[in-house]
Amino acid sequence: QVQLVESGGGSVQAGGSLRLACAASVTLFSFNGMGWYRQAPGKQRELVADIIIGGSTIYADSVKGRFTVSIEYAKSTVYLQMNSLKPEDTAVYYCKAIGLRAGPYWGQGTQVTVSS
Repeated sequence: QVQLVESGGGSVQAGGSLRLACAASVTLFSFNGMGWYRQAPGKQRELVADIIIGGSTIYADSVKGRFTVSIEYAKSTVYLQMNSLKPEDTAVYYCKAIGLRAGPYWGQGTQVTVSS
């Protein structure tokens, strides 16, 4: 059973930083790709970063230059480093994985709150 567990959310002031982690219960090479998504209150879930395992990462325009994805394959963990946070980054952040033969799989989400 594939499980994704996000951590690292919290409350920060505008301009601050947070690092989110998404730990998978299986090797990341079980997935074609992964992604970070977010959902703000009253809004649809949106893509933050689209990750090709062993390949490149594409960022949403709204976070480009501020957010960075890194991967630690030995720990089956994907990180989202978020710098220069803005109040509009406030949302629940989710990790998603697309399996080679199944999925998608979603984590439970972690809350990020940025105050002005």
